[in-house]
Amino acid sequence: MDSFRIAGGVPLHGEVRISGAKNSALPALAACLLTDESVILHRIPSVRDIATMQSLLEYTGAAISTCSDNALRVDASRLDRPEAPYDVVKTMRASSLVLGPLVARTGRARVSMPGGCAIGARPINLHVAALEQLGATIEQSHGYVEAIAPHGLQGGHVHFDRITVTGTEDVLMAAVLAKGETVIRNAAREPEVKDLADLLVKMGAKIEGAGTSIIRIQGVERLHGARHAIIPDRIETGTFALAAAMTHGELTIADCFPEHIAALVFKMEQAGADIEQLDSHTLRVRCARRPKSIDMATEEYPGFATDLQAQYMAWMSTAQGISFITETIFENRFMHVLELARLGANIRTEGRQAIVAGENELTGAQVIASDLRASASLVLAALVARGETIIDRVYHMDRGYERIEEKLAGVGAKIERIQ
Repeated sequence: MDSFRIAGGVPLHGEVRISGAKNSALPALAACLLTDESVILHRIPSVRDIATMQSLLEYTGAAISTCSDNALRVDASRLDRPEAPYDVVKTMRASSLVLGPLVARTGRARVSMPGGCAIGARPINLHVAALEQLGATIEQSHGYVEAIAPHGLQGGHVHFDRITVTGTEDVLMAAVLAKGETVIRNAAREPEVKDLADLLVKMGAKIEGAGTSIIRIQGVERLHGARHAIIPDRIETGTFALAAAMTHGELTIADCFPEHIAALVFKMEQAGADIEQLDSHTLRVRCARRPKSIDMATEEYPGFATDLQAQYMAWMSTAQGISFITETIFENRFMHVLELARLGANIRTEGRQAIVAGENELTGAQVIASDLRASASLVLAALVARGETIIDRVYHMDRGYERIEEKLAGVGAKIERIQ
């Protein structure tokens, strides 16, 4: 099992290029199941969750080939097994994304309940209730969800009781082949949802309102092949922005969409970071002084992303004063707190709120990553900690960050992967 060894105290300088968004590439790959023609996807990040999704698509019968660097061709003309077995998807949360496409395309689907990080409940019942509104008959037993719609799906009205990104994506993919109109209300507005809709439209779908809380879909009889480039990863963008500020360095962050991290940029500038947008796809981030403590609460997009909460907390653990960080999306997303404390952070949790008293200095230690974004927070803290830090179980980070140790080393970090 791999670990990271990091020697802290080195400011980061240089340029880093952002990879394609893992959370956009996963639904895009699932969408390839909706057509019997080839789909070519560019900017696919080389991360573990993508490899798992590829294995899942191949299990169903799809053929996947590499076109060029970070580009995949998916041919789902033959779907022999519309299933997502536990052994294939047990390490990934996104397995539920194939439920809608499979039942829409083949009339049936059998999908294992999602696995992945233990950061809180992401109930699949929201997907189930929505697909039932489209005419699917669904049973849940023995850890699987089985859906059938032998005569095809019918358009309907879906209202999510609470915003769900994967639920919105799943229903969106199912509805494009349903008969008639589907309206999704209280839909997720995340950029990844809009990116999925853009791909589906290229494939022949009729979608209006993606990126807003109400999405309208007119079902079509079939979709065709397409070519699409995945959007930049906004969470990787934010992580490197915080790394620049936290190490008192200066990074140029290229191939990004700055507007996707506007909420983070606002908080960072309040705390004292200097962030300049050089053009529509490039940011320059620097912070020459110790930051001020600034409170933050996570929200659905366009609010502060829950996937950046742990990284922001690591930065605030070095700030002047006390900050209050409130997690409103997941109920168990403070597992990084105890490990940050091993590095010298002064953090107390009360329910869904963390009280962070900034320290002058963090110190290296041996820590364990508990989930994907917690891993990133430990890397950021280790970059500024005095001495050496060993981070175990970095396979969590490999699920969502492409070659992060190589990118960090390229801008000056003293980091290496060890076995």
